[in-house]
Amino acid sequence: MLENENSESHEAKEYVGLADFVAEGDEQLSFSVGDKLKVHDMSSDVWWWAELQGHFGYVPSSFLHQTAEGEEDAWQDDEYFGNYGTLRLHLEMLSDKPRTETYRQVILSNSAALRGKVVMDLGCGTGVISLFCARLAQPATVYAVEASSMAKHTEELVRQNGCEGVVTVFQDRAENLTLPGKVDVLVSEWMGNCLLFEYMVESVLLARDRWLKEGGMMWPSSACLTVVPCQAFSDYRQKMEFWEKPYGLDFSYLQSLAQKEFLSKPTFSHHLLPEDCLSTPADVITLDMVTIQVSDLEVNRLNGGFSFNVEKSGIFHGFTVWFSAHFQSLEEDGPSLELNTGPFSEITHWKQTLFMLDAPVTVEEGDIIVGSICLQRNPVWRRHLSITFSWNINSTEDKKVQTKCFPMWR
Repeated sequence: MLENENSESHEAKEYVGLADFVAEGDEQLSFSVGDKLKVHDMSSDVWWWAELQGHFGYVPSSFLHQTAEGEEDAWQDDEYFGNYGTLRLHLEMLSDKPRTETYRQVILSNSAALRGKVVMDLGCGTGVISLFCARLAQPATVYAVEASSMAKHTEELVRQNGCEGVVTVFQDRAENLTLPGKVDVLVSEWMGNCLLFEYMVESVLLARDRWLKEGGMMWPSSACLTVVPCQAFSDYRQKMEFWEKPYGLDFSYLQSLAQKEFLSKPTFSHHLLPEDCLSTPADVITLDMVTIQVSDLEVNRLNGGFSFNVEKSGIFHGFTVWFSAHFQSLEEDGPSLELNTGPFSEITHWKQTLFMLDAPVTVEEGDIIVGSICLQRNPVWRRHLSITFSWNINSTEDKKVQTKCFPMWR
């Protein structure tokens, strides 16, 4: 990298990388998400002169963030728990019958095995899962843990449903939680968009390591991220083709701006029609809730490969992602249950998430789309992540691997 003679003439400011950047040429500086760089010159809005481990070069300013230590974590928790202190999200979740009914069926099908057990319901919200346990099984006790202000209403709901003899509500974060003893079962509905958004899973793992008895049960027991290449004609027409000739006027000049604005981030609450799948979906990442560690959630630990055989000719607009959660029975020969948020199951409030390519590609039956997906946790906003797709169609030497990174919220 080029050395900057004036690099020490101004006091450098420390920034953290929000995403990977690969230099194109000797004047640029490569870095990875989470790297700490010293920025010496910010005279350009787009490119800054920075230093990493004694190497200097230009870096894109949009890939960096400066923050005071501890500032963002406190802000995030206030926002996060504040949202769950109101009824809006709880109405959405309780109205989701496939989600809520799956948890009820898990409790019901394990009711005999839950007799006399100690259960923790982490992130209990209004306490619906705790109430299922108390009403449908005979556990010794249920610890309903909720960090938001909803906890005070949950206590009243427990009393109104006559379950105060079984269910005890704790208003606390998992990281600060103190319980009377360890638990036999840890149940939680921690899943977010693309499985990990909000990273409540970290709190679940911390609670598991501290409070779950050896050999205890985790519900969900495992969770899986699924991907499929797809068509998305409606989305592409609304966001890109619209600018070609609205009201008989040529607005095509705005299409490049529309691409940056509308296709750079995923589309949440997307409803993928089964006929828009170009291939059989593939499970790309599986989390075993007994063995996964908090460290596995960090940079480059969560990635998976895929190889799709295109089953019908069409237009490849992008990838659609969803997840499934699996619940192992407490009894050795008992039935396992699944909550699937994909397009072939009853629709949930998560629906699916669409990641669109910058430009659609025509594919033919028999084509092969090979690539990978990587989930990277944001090093600053810890409840956010980015998802990077890399892919190649009919892997040939003359076809460059395409890569696109999508921030999930930041």
